[in-house]
Amino acid sequence: MNEVIKQLYERKSMRVFEEREITAKDKALILQVAAMAPSAGNQQLYTILDITDESLKAKLADSCDHQPFIATGKMVLIVCADCQKWYEGFLMAGCEPRKPGVGDLLLAVSDANIAAQNMVVAAQSLGIGSCYIGDIMENCEIHREMLNLPKYVFPAAMLVFGYPTKQQLERQKPERAAMKHIVHENGYRHMDGKELKEMFETKALTQTYENWMKTFCDRKFNSDFSKEMSRSVGEYIKAFEEK
Repeated sequence: MNEVIKQLYERKSMRVFEEREITAKDKALILQVAAMAPSAGNQQLYTILDITDESLKAKLADSCDHQPFIATGKMVLIVCADCQKWYEGFLMAGCEPRKPGVGDLLLAVSDANIAAQNMVVAAQSLGIGSCYIGDIMENCEIHREMLNLPKYVFPAAMLVFGYPTKQQLERQKPERAAMKHIVHENGYRHMDGKELKEMFETKALTQTYENWMKTFCDRKFNSDFSKEMSRSVGEYIKAFEEK
């Protein structure tokens, strides 16, 4: 197994960091690697927000589902799907562009997440841990104002970086689903109840499968933050649908 693949296997989310700072050189390298990511038509449909203000980190820790560790991150980045800059660029160049639509948004989200993952992989190679914060998509109105986001910019991914503690490094990585459940050949294959149970039940550990599924459904899928995320993303999509 080569070193890149080994690091991909070993990488896991880190939520407790040492006090050690990330050097300016390593930070610059991680950011530069984002720009090397594949991008639709080389448009780089993303803008990266470097959150250096400690009070802003604290606000994000609260607004992103009350996760205090966000404020302890040594580097906090928000990768925004950005359809605004090309639209404004077209207008300023005398073009007659249509307004960005939902398809443009999805393409930009893809660009943003690819760039984010490049940074995660680069950080791992430098011994720097990371954690994705999906809750940045929550609280549409709050985050738009907090981050000064214009109409056609969407916060697609948030990343918290730092040197992980020994306990975090030694913590076991959660088991992934078997490839036979993940890879479907030539088209989507619906899995029956037996196969779905086989895929998910390893997560139940000491609980029964049914109890674990109910608990997880209530804690994640039916949670208030999940409902708010759907509402917030819906609000963003409305902006892209307006004529």
